[in-house]
This record gives sequence, structure tokens and C-alpha cells, in this order.
Amino acid sequence: MGVTAIAHITLLSDDIDATRDFYCETLGLREGERPPLPFPGHWLYGEDGPLVHIADRAVYLAHARAIGLPEPPSAGPPIDHVAFAASDYDEASARLERGGVSAVRNSVPGVGLRQLFFCDPDGVRIEVGVLAAAD
Repeated sequence: MGVTAIAHITLLSDDIDATRDFYCETLGLREGERPPLPFPGHWLYGEDGPLVHIADRAVYLAHARAIGLPEPPSAGPPIDHVAFAASDYDEASARLERGGVSAVRNSVPGVGLRQLFFCDPDGVRIEVGVLAAAD
């Protein structure tokens, strides 16, 4: 699979601007470019790229249901998933299949990102994301 890093965290918020302001003020992150996703939100960047994705809770959850992702448990903090960057989509997908793990597949428009979503044994949603190779 070639997992290389944790790519980002996605936080669900009822007030995306206040959440953005908090992370920018307390961690020194900065708002940056975000692809044309079908729900409101912000991407916050550190030195090496986007680290925190903030999504409008209600609109994001409706979108997630539409692509086949079950709603995360309501108990606990408003974190939707932990994302890992990987280098080989086919290998990552095959590894999950060999392990009997069912994944929801998705592609992000405009950035060439292919995603696999699944849950760990404790119900934490995981994303493995692979960027298309540059030509």
C-alpha cells in the first residue's frame, strides 16, 4: 500500500468560520485553496500543505450519505475521519479486499485524488487517498 503520512483531519462544525478562526489563531494555520466540493468549508494549511479540513456539519453529512458513507457516531468530538496519503491506489484497494474490508470509493474533482473510506474496529472512519501521478 505504501502509506506515507497522515494527510489531514476533517472536522465537522456548525460554525465553520469560528472553527477556522480558532485553528488559524491558536495553531497559526492559514486558510488556503479548496477544490469545488459540494459542501461549505475551509481548508487550513501548515508549512507543507493542507492539514485541517473544516466542513459544515449538516451539508457534509447529507453529501456523505449521498455517496454511500454512513453517518459517524454522534458521541465524541466532531472529527469525521483521519486521512492517510498513499502511493498506489490499486495496491491499497487490493490490500483492503484481501483483509475483508469494504471501502467506499470517491474521487475529488479538480485535484486527481482517489479516495478509499472505511472504518477501523472502533468505528473511526479512515481515508486512504492517492493523488494521480503528474504527467
